[in-house]
Amino acid sequence: MQTAISKTTAEADVRKVIESWQKAATASDLNAIMSHYAPDIVAFDAVLALQFKGVDAYTKHWQNCLTMCCGPMIFKMQELNITASDDIAFSHCLNQCSGTDKDGNEHSSWMRVTTGYRKTNGQWRIVHEHFSAPFDPESGKALFDLKP
Repeated sequence: MQTAISKTTAEADVRKVIESWQKAATASDLNAIMSHYAPDIVAFDAVLALQFKGVDAYTKHWQNCLTMCCGPMIFKMQELNITASDDIAFSHCLNQCSGTDKDGNEHSSWMRVTTGYRKTNGQWRIVHEHFSAPFDPESGKALFDLKP
């Protein structure tokens, strides 16, 4: 049975993983970003593919993302919610994703993010990540201009 103390500790540990991931992504440090993912990650990103299975596929995706954004990347989280047990955790938030393209133009949008974590051998790793944007079903276009 999980105690209130172990739940609080697990949530704090997951928050540290989130903060470390955010720092790595903001620094565009591919190795540091990928260190947060489990080898069997399944990711549903909002860009380019329906899904990514495994850390190798997701690493290639992140390489592409980092190539598209020449300047610093911004990941600002709002309404972060974490629920954790001893070895499984979930978080969700609204995340402002911003980057600068090769011509110096900044691109920014708010995304919805849900993340699943598993603790293995004492380490929390991301096993599922889902970035998405709402869309207009009549036009089929993503609604990238929405704000919280």
